[in-house]
Amino acid sequence: MQQEPAWLLVNLNLSVQRLQQLISIPSYSKEEYDAATCFENWMTEDNIVYQRAGNNVWAYNKYFDECKPTILLNSHLDTVKPNKCYTRNPFDATIANEKLFGLGSTDAGGALMCLYHTFKQFYLTKNLTHNLIFAATAEEEISGKHGIESIIPLLPKLDLAIVGEPTEMHLAIAEKGLLVLDCVSEGIAGHAARDEGENAIYKALADIEWFKNYRFPKVSKILGEVKMNVTMIQAGAQHNVIPAECTFTVDVRCTDAYSHQEILDIIQQQVSCKVTPRSTRIKPSGIDNNHPIVLAAQALGRNLYGSPTTSDQALIPYPSVKIGPGNSARSHQADEFIYLYEIKEGLLIYHQLLSKLLT
Repeated sequence: MQQEPAWLLVNLNLSVQRLQQLISIPSYSKEEYDAATCFENWMTEDNIVYQRAGNNVWAYNKYFDECKPTILLNSHLDTVKPNKCYTRNPFDATIANEKLFGLGSTDAGGALMCLYHTFKQFYLTKNLTHNLIFAATAEEEISGKHGIESIIPLLPKLDLAIVGEPTEMHLAIAEKGLLVLDCVSEGIAGHAARDEGENAIYKALADIEWFKNYRFPKVSKILGEVKMNVTMIQAGAQHNVIPAECTFTVDVRCTDAYSHQEILDIIQQQVSCKVTPRSTRIKPSGIDNNHPIVLAAQALGRNLYGSPTTSDQALIPYPSVKIGPGNSARSHQADEFIYLYEIKEGLLIYHQLLSKLLT
């Protein structure tokens, strides 16, 4: 059996210890201050020069050269709030049966630790073909404006972004975008007993049926179909009044086959309700199949796929991929955990991928 390199064991121990420390610090979206400060302390301990803005912390490799292309290594500090089904303390980062338990262990603490310690491994290396930037950022879980989007203008032009999320170390070469639509169906109020007015709920039902059944003609080769789901609905104030208004929300997962505006145009032509997009910031993202990182991943036996979920990729206006340790199905679940072997695998594959690109 081939002996594991010493750097891998050192970084594995550090990654596990520090991930335990990070899990113990509550870091809900917009509340990442203490977690960011923890990263500052680690960078100081590791003699890495860093910068901070808000709850975002980042660093450049020591021999950064403006004439070279630049790769960003990014993952997020924030977590969702624990759900009511937890049987463990979500901030008690215990290890049992080779699993590290705790809120944010898989999403995305494992990737964050692995990316950071991979960056540290290359930090002092001279004559790299690319620059490296590591960024631990805020508000990913809510696609907030004070996360990665806020520091992109402070960074140099990026040639590639590697976003750390749980993908079982397979490579997401494309990611769906998101449109959230607020819809309003308007009727006329009246007395229910006299069958007066025009029921806004019934008008909404016709449009909801359209959202349920419509299929966009163009299908992305990587991301498949545009998907639409009605996820919220509100109407009525009392039982004996015909409602004059019914509001509902539609979650639209977009692909590279349509622009956000094209999707909106099609929807507005087909439904009678008023449709207002909350935001058009979360766009589909991806990378060319022949990009060096895609070829490097394939050479390492990694699968390529299109991701149905969104991440900070959507807010990075440069070529990007998503890859990280852990299984995405564990994200946001009760008693979240990551296997220790997944952290080791993350460190090894990140190092192998970057070695192919940097040296």
